[in-house]
Order: sequence, then structure tokens, then C-alpha cells
Amino acid sequence: MSQTDPMLAAQQIIAGLTGPGGQWELEPAEVLGVEIPVYKNRFRAMHEVVAKSQEWGDDPYIISLEATMTFSEHLRRVSSIAQSLREDHGVVKGDRVAIASANNAEWIQLFWAITSVGGIVVGYNAWWSPRELEYGFEHAAPKLIFADAKRRAAYAQLDTVDVPVLDIEADVEKMAVAHPEAPLPSADVAEDDPAVILYTSGTSGRPKGAVHSHRNVAAVIEYHSYNDALAAAFGDPVDARQKSYLLAMPLFHVGSLHNLAAPRLATGSRVALHLGAFDVAKIYELIEKARVTHWGAVPTMGNRLLQFENAADYDTSSLYAFSLASAPSSAEFKQRLREGLPFGSALVDSYGMTETCTAICVATPPDLAEAPGSLGRPIIGVSMEIRDVNGEVLPAGEEGEIYTRSVYAMLGYWNNSEATAAAFTEDRWLRTGDLGTLDENGRLRLSSRRSDLIIRGGENVYPAEVEGVLSEHASVSECVVLGVPHSDLGQEVGAIVVAAPGADRADLEQVLRGHAAENLAHYKVPTHWKVVDAPLPRNATGKVIRTAVSI
Repeated sequence: MSQTDPMLAAQQIIAGLTGPGGQWELEPAEVLGVEIPVYKNRFRAMHEVVAKSQEWGDDPYIISLEATMTFSEHLRRVSSIAQSLREDHGVVKGDRVAIASANNAEWIQLFWAITSVGGIVVGYNAWWSPRELEYGFEHAAPKLIFADAKRRAAYAQLDTVDVPVLDIEADVEKMAVAHPEAPLPSADVAEDDPAVILYTSGTSGRPKGAVHSHRNVAAVIEYHSYNDALAAAFGDPVDARQKSYLLAMPLFHVGSLHNLAAPRLATGSRVALHLGAFDVAKIYELIEKARVTHWGAVPTMGNRLLQFENAADYDTSSLYAFSLASAPSSAEFKQRLREGLPFGSALVDSYGMTETCTAICVATPPDLAEAPGSLGRPIIGVSMEIRDVNGEVLPAGEEGEIYTRSVYAMLGYWNNSEATAAAFTEDRWLRTGDLGTLDENGRLRLSSRRSDLIIRGGENVYPAEVEGVLSEHASVSECVVLGVPHSDLGQEVGAIVVAAPGADRADLEQVLRGHAAENLAHYKVPTHWKVVDAPLPRNATGKVIRTAVSI
């Protein structure tokens, strides 16, 4: 009887998929002036992915508790919407078309239609305040905006928005049936032309628009297709066409848009689309209805699942892959998930950001068993280094800033050359701003996420942005914003405010809370307040010493 080295067998399987002649063969190519590995067999533009979906016919693409849409129905609708964008609204290559809406099937259809005619999808955060929406409009200058009822009401307050704001439900429905004989959409785009702009919270006050190219999104699609093939090679009995992926996070995030909705169109698998606010009972109902096999959740969602007492009333036997994303979580919390959820044993963790389009490190169940607290190894096509303050590469085990380079990395920040230059080295290594270490096996451990970053329920909050809004109020002399631990959300936002001379202290907290709510998305509004008279402690350069203050 012969014995096989498991590690050697795994390496041989991977080599067969990614080596010469493999479907996911990597080859060097010059991308934006730098040679990096790319998939040899790849989509070159989003309209090619739409055309590919013809193969899946009347299989379901999008399933919600309310309705099911097949691939063929989706294709007809996207083709009609694309023709309407061109003929009825004059959208041409390079035009920005914005979407400001909660999740719905129309969001996904618009993404494919806009990118397939060469337009650039601008995904606005659906939780933004009118002030933030106004900034987004001025920043991206879209030709057209699609919005749901709540966001259309917000736009109605803004005199500066001088382009059509269309109803994402009623108007898209009209566009989807206006041209029933429309041909498949296409556009003369290059791989490195922009396809999407998604916003990050601003480290220095204003959100930045990360620009993702057709090449970026197509590479993410190939990565997920490769994962299907890899899983099958390692014995996954579920055919890729039968897999169903729960989409419960906002579509204006890369986790839902690039890594879920987009790959499913290419692989013929299903999107299980949760609509409305996060509701555990409806989540379980959707898992049962759509026979969900995969779900990527933020830790807050996982925590609420643990607290749900009626899980046994639902059939979750189909779900065998459960991952955490978007926010750090402790080894203890992961163990609670494993023990408390029927599908917890399949838990994986990951590390990525808007700028990288996908998770660039993934920790499998064996990784988490062997190295609790790690975030796994870099995915296919990703190079990663830990560097010191001088940009010198550090050896295994030493802490420094995480640098990465890959085909997945964004083009840069829209209309912000200074921020783009600060994010990349000359040879296109992306500075993540996060601190971590790589162990001797190449696994990443995160020490801290971008200094001062607050992650509330999976949403990033940069203190500088909140501090900028609070400082505008006449009653504020100075302020500092900090993260406050929270058992469900991970963190909440707290503010220490130095009252201006003569300010009315009686209801200052209430006044400032209202001021923040008018100008910021709800998740950025501080829920913990401390009003003081003494100046904040500062270092020699004038920066507030955050470690010296607390709420």
C-alpha cells in the first residue's frame, strides 16, 4: 500500500490548475507599467461576462424571499437596460452612472448594464446623509443617478444635483422591458479602463473613491472560479452550478458586488439576495428556500446568529461554507461560532479592503486550527511583504506595515492623485496602512488596522471625518473621536469634546448628536459622549495623544 504526502498532493493539484496548460494558468504581463502575474485565460471586460451567462439558460441567478430571476431573464433585462442607457440617456464610454440604493435585484442589473456599455458604476453608500450624497455627486460628477425612495428624498433636498435622479425600481423596470429585442451589450473598452468606483471612509476627512478596472473585477471573478475548481479537486461533492451564495451585505461593498454578484454570473451559480435590514429569521428562511451553501458574514451578523433561539426551526443543512470578513474577530469569538452554529465547523477568515477588490489572504479551517488568530496565506496571484518605516522588507515574525501587489489592486483613487501617490510605491506595491507579521509559513497576523480606524458592524469609520464635522459646530473648541468596545457591533463611535468658551453645556451632547446626524451616515454618529473643559493632550507635533484620553 502506498502512502501519499498530503502537502505534495495538494501542490500537484494546484500546479495542474495554475501551471502551464491549466485553466487558471498564470502568466506575467505588464499592467500599468509593472510586470505582475495575470490569468492567461480571462475575461477582458464586463460585457464578456454578460455574454457568458447565455450558457446558464433558465437556471436561477437571483433568489430572494420575494422572487426568483433566471439567467436568461436577467440577460434580456440587462440588454434592454443597456440599450436604454445609450439611446434614451446618452450614456457613452467613460460616463459615470451612480447608484444610491439599498440592495435589490435592480442594483445588480444596473451594474452589468452600465459596465457593459463602457460606463463606470459609482456605488454610493446607501447610509450616507444628504451632505455626504452631495459630496459624492460633486466628486464623481455622474451623468445619471439611480436611487431608491429614501435616497431620492434626500436628493430632493439638494439644489446642487442637476442631473436626472431616476427611481431604481419603477424606472429600471421600464428600461428593462423597453427594448425586448436588444442585442447583447458590448463596448470598446481596455482591460485597465475604469469599471467601478466604490467609496472608502476618508482617513483625512472625506471619503475616497477607489477605482476598479475591468481587469480588477475580471480577476476577482477568475479567482472565485478557480476556488470552485480547487474545491472540486479536493473532493467537494457540490457542483459549482448548484452552489448558492447568501448576499446580506451592501452591494456598495466589494464583498457583495465583486466577490458575490459578479462571479455568480460567470459560474452559473446562485445569488441568494436578502432584502431589507438584517433580520435573522428572514436570513434563516432564505437559507432554507435558496438552499444556501456559502455565506460570508461580518462578525456582528455572526453574533446575532448566536443569539437567535429559533435556529432549529429552519433547515440549514445545505450551508457548508461560512466565512468572516470586513472586520477583525478574536479566536474566542470564532470558537463560539464553531460551537454555537450548525455550520460553524466550516468557518474561515480573511483579510482584504476596498482597495484590493477581494480578500488577499484567506485562513482555511486547517489554518485556524494550526494557527488560531491568523488570517491565512495570500491568495493566488498576490505578493505580500512586511516593511519597516523606511520601506525595507522585514523577515518572518517582525511587525511592520503590510504591503501587497497583485492584479486585484485598484487603479487608484478617483480625482485624487495625491492620495493615489501616497497609496502606491513607484512599482505599484500598495501600502495598506495596516500593521502585521508574516510567520515562517507565510500566514498573516494583523496587529492593528489603519491607525485609529473604528469598525462598527463591518462599516469603517475614520475618526478624522467625524472630528471634521463636529469641529464645524460653534460650541466645539476641539474634539477627538475614538472606538468604544461593543459586544455586538465590535465597536461604537465615541467623542470627547472640549466645549468652546461660552458654550451652553446643558444640552450640548444632544445638540452635537443632532448636528452629526444631519451631516453623517448614522453609523458614524457618536453614541458615547464626554464633554470636557481642559484642552486635549497633544504631542510635540500638535497631534492629539489618543492613548492618553478615554471615554
